[in-house]
Amino acid sequence: MTTLLDAVRRYADMHADATGIARTPIPGLGLVRATAPSGLQHAISRPLACLVVQGGKQVSMGADSFAFSAGDSLLITADVPTVSQITRASVAAPYLSLVLELDPSVIADLETEMRAGGGDDRAPVRVEPTEAEVADAALRLMRLLDRPAAVPVLRGQLVREMHYWLLMGRHGAAIRRLGWPDGHARRIARAVALLRADPGQRLSIEQLATVAGMSLSSFHRHFRAVTSLSPLQFQKQLRLIEARRLMQAEGASASSAAFFVGYESVQQFTREYGRLFGLPPVRDTEAARDRAQAA
Repeated sequence: MTTLLDAVRRYADMHADATGIARTPIPGLGLVRATAPSGLQHAISRPLACLVVQGGKQVSMGADSFAFSAGDSLLITADVPTVSQITRASVAAPYLSLVLELDPSVIADLETEMRAGGGDDRAPVRVEPTEAEVADAALRLMRLLDRPAAVPVLRGQLVREMHYWLLMGRHGAAIRRLGWPDGHARRIARAVALLRADPGQRLSIEQLATVAGMSLSSFHRHFRAVTSLSPLQFQKQLRLIEARRLMQAEGASASSAAFFVGYESVQQFTREYGRLFGLPPVRDTEAARDRAQAA
């Protein structure tokens, strides 16, 4: 009988790109494959559930650090800055995980039908053993990929079912907040979506507060509560992470990446880049290239 590990391994082996990402025709669903431990990866993560089926990984947010491995799930319920590293992976036994972005509209719709209880778990990152119902729903999503003609017809209900089991499980209280249309998490998410749409655009805090439907003081307070950063800190990290991607994945120069994400001074960009990533842009890109060649 096919297991979730078998299904993820087979699809990832066939479809993973040079960065180890295997995209699927199911929106929000992707796989990650790595054949060697990685360097530190900085990101501002979207709300997601990550089911690890082989290997190990570590994720940090601020002072909190989480180590997890096969049989565990990582849950992120807000747009928060994380630093991650694949810690256990080899050619014989690659790191493999299934990642599903959480959909607030699906959560809100399910809550209406479920009339689920309260709970106010505000921790935006946590790791727990993967529940059997979640793993079973994930396996059926993977099996659906073998039937391309059925994907457009059945993907919606299977994604919905996986959200249901996540809501019913130990992560339910944290996920539930994503479905509150007028909740602080959803309001801040609207401002974050605007920042993500174009990291280089010039947006005032007043504009972001208006998009969130909040006063300036309320916006500052709730933005930090949800993301752990101030709006300006968030935008800076978002720009630096995008610049790093442009240099390492697309071969952009440091100066062109800096200007693209909105910096007017390459010196300021270089200084802030080194402060976040530990190396200046050129040396960091060279180190990434060396790691890729070694892998």
